[in-house]
Amino acid sequence: LFSGFGCVASAWRALRASQPRCISRYKQWCTSSSAMRKFTGVIVPYKGIKPSISPQAFVAPTSSVIGDVSIAEDASIWFGCVLRGDVASIRIGQRSNIQDGTVIHVNSAKPDLGIPQLHTIIGCDVTVGHACILHACQLHDRSFIGMQTCILDGAVVESDAMVAAGSLVTMGKVIKSGELWAGRPAKFMKKLQQSEIDDIKAGAQRYVEWSKDYL
Repeated sequence: LFSGFGCVASAWRALRASQPRCISRYKQWCTSSSAMRKFTGVIVPYKGIKPSISPQAFVAPTSSVIGDVSIAEDASIWFGCVLRGDVASIRIGQRSNIQDGTVIHVNSAKPDLGIPQLHTIIGCDVTVGHACILHACQLHDRSFIGMQTCILDGAVVESDAMVAAGSLVTMGKVIKSGELWAGRPAKFMKKLQQSEIDDIKAGAQRYVEWSKDYL
């Protein structure tokens, strides 16, 4: 018994002696660029279909990407987002940013109700603000979706259009190019000025630059 205890005590002393060295090496690994590249979101296949993610895209830790999801070059998926492409597909175009806490889903076909399969398609240079819900909708190039906006099935936001923060875009609604919509339900508010349209693309580019700090 005492002999066995001596072995345990000896091993414990050796472990305590090596602890500072191990901690130092762990800290060095955690702060290295190679280690940081290992930290990414939860990537989950669905029925054998794996997400397709460009090596130049940023998918933050704590985000989840599931199933038939494609994320293009320089796009960014920020902390706490969920992209669930199980019963249809999700596409995120180049340089688009999906900000923290946003949920993106799709809609399965329901032939008995006359409902088609609906994908979620997001074009290039699109900004989606914090905590949005995008469900089976389309966002064309250079559209802007303000934070905490909900966009429902079959809705379309055309290029260079803007949806104000906190809005609800109802099923099948089409927001035309160059328009600002707001409210719950969202309604047309005004035509955007060219400077406002230019800011949409500039804002998307800023997110591209910020995402590179994490890669």
